Amino acid sequence: MHGYEMIQEIAERSGGAWKPSPGSVYPTLQLLEDEGLIVSETEGGKKLFSLTEAGTSAADEGPEAPWEDAGRGVDWDTINEIRQAGFGLMEAFGQVWKTGSAEQRQKALAVVNEARKKLYLILADED
Repeated sequence: MHGYEMIQEIAERSGGAWKPSPGSVYPTLQLLEDEGLIVSETEGGKKLFSLTEAGTSAADEGPEAPWEDAGRGVDWDTINEIRQAGFGLMEAFGQVWKTGSAEQRQKALAVVNEARKKLYLILADED
């Protein structure tokens, strides 16, 4: 696999709970290659990585895959509900921003800023 495929695979295996950034994946791949645990080859302009024999042994001896823990105990129904609410809010805000008048845009901005403040007040146990 190449690095981007690995990022997507980890996100999929963790049920979306963990999606590592390229800034963490590519230096890690370089370190693993320097340690002789993986090898790379360029194919079609992409750098593909494979485990070496030493890498396979290390993986077999190592702890459980980190993506196994990433999704445990997550209430996926609630996560999806939160995502939908956030996406819905941003969609409505974007629509006002694209088609609304200057006054409507300012009102929309005030609503979003007020909502943000109210969310933080929930954490502070204030009304």
